[in-house]
Amino acid sequence: MSVSSTIEPQTARVPPLGIPGLLSLAVLLLGAVTLGIAYGPAQGALFLIGGALGISLYHAAFGFTSAWRVFISEGRGRGLRVQMILLALAVILFLPALSSGTLFGNEVRGSVSPAGTGVIVGAFMFGLGMQLGGGCASGTLFTAGGGNARMLVTLFFFIVGSVLATINFSWWTSLPALPPISFVQSFGALGGIALSLLIFAAIAGITVLVEKRRHGALEAEPASPRQGLSRFLRGPWPLVFGAVALVLLNFATLAIAGRPWGITSAFALWGAKGAQAIGIDPTAWGYWQQPANAKALAGSVFADITSVMDFGIIAGAMLAAALAGRFAPSFDIPLRSVLAAVIGGLLLGYGARIAYGCNIGAYFSGIASGSLHGYVWAAAAFAGNVVGVKLRPWFFMERNAVRRIDG
Repeated sequence: MSVSSTIEPQTARVPPLGIPGLLSLAVLLLGAVTLGIAYGPAQGALFLIGGALGISLYHAAFGFTSAWRVFISEGRGRGLRVQMILLALAVILFLPALSSGTLFGNEVRGSVSPAGTGVIVGAFMFGLGMQLGGGCASGTLFTAGGGNARMLVTLFFFIVGSVLATINFSWWTSLPALPPISFVQSFGALGGIALSLLIFAAIAGITVLVEKRRHGALEAEPASPRQGLSRFLRGPWPLVFGAVALVLLNFATLAIAGRPWGITSAFALWGAKGAQAIGIDPTAWGYWQQPANAKALAGSVFADITSVMDFGIIAGAMLAAALAGRFAPSFDIPLRSVLAAVIGGLLLGYGARIAYGCNIGAYFSGIASGSLHGYVWAAAAFAGNVVGVKLRPWFFMERNAVRRIDG
C-alpha cells in the first residue's frame, strides 16, 4: 500500500460515499431494524456487530493469510505478533466469563471441539486453501465486500466445499480424536490465561528471533497518509487498533449470542439451501440430522446468527471500501488466478467443516475459549500455509511480493 508524504489534516471532511457506500449504509441501518423487528433486538444488534467487524477488518487490512505468508516467505513477523496480541487480549476477556458461565446475566459457552484427525487434516487443507484462495474465512468476506471480484470466486467455491464436507462429515467425526478439552476446565480461568499467555509469548519470541536473524531489525508499523478523524473513517488503521476492535466485537458477540464469533457454518447452510433449490435433498446427510443444524436448515438464513453476521461483514466492508475511496471492482482476472480461487475455495470450505471451524471459529474463537483444538488447528493450518506459499508462484507468477490487502 503506497504511503503519501502529505499528512491529511485531522479535520478532513468525510469523503463522498457514492452509490456503493450509500447502499451499504442503507443495508446496515435498514437491515438492523428489520431483523430486530422480525427476529428480536439481538439479531439486529449482531448484524451491526458484523458490520463493525467488516469495517475493522477492511480498515486495518487485518490479514491472517498475508501475515502467515510474510513470515513464511520473508521472515517478517509483525503480523503474527499482532495476532498474538489479539489472542492474549481475547483469553483475558473470555476465560473468566466462560469460567463463570454467564456474561451480563446471559448464559455463555465457548467454542470447544474435539481435537483429532479431522481437525489436523481439515486445518491443513484450510491452510493450503488460504494461500491459493487468497484469503481465510474473514478475509474472503471482507475483501469480497470491499470489491475484490476474484474473492467472489473464492467465496462461491468456499460455499461449495463447505456443503460437500457435510456429505461425509459423520465419517470424519468417527476417526480417532481427543474429546473436547478446555483450558478453563483443566486449569481454571487464571491457569488457562497464564498457560495461554506463555504460548503466545513463545510464538512472538520466535518471530522476533527469526526476523532479527534474517533482517537485523524488526519491521516498523508503516506511516499513514491520514491522521485523526480522517484515518478513523478512511483507514488505514494500525494493526493493533484492528486487533483490539476484533477482540471487543467478538466479546460483544459472546455477550449477545451466548457463544463466540464464527463464520463458516453459514457457508455450509447457504450451500445446503442452494442444493435444495436445485432438487438435492441434504437432510439425509448426517451433518444436517444434528438438531441445531436441522433447525437452521429448516429455518430462514436470517434467523441464523452466523449468516446474519456474515451479511453484516460484507456490508461493513463495502462501506469501509467506499469511505476509503477504493471500491472499484475489476473482473480482469488471469486464468491461473481463477483456477487458484476455485481450488482454494474448495479446500477452505471442506477443511473448515471437518476441522470444526476456520481461522475465526477454530483459531481465534477456539483459542479465546481455551480449546485445545484451536491450538491443534493453528499448527496444522500453518503447515498447510507453508505448502501453499510454495505453490503460489505457479498460480500467481509471483516471487516474494506480498500484498497487504489480503485475507
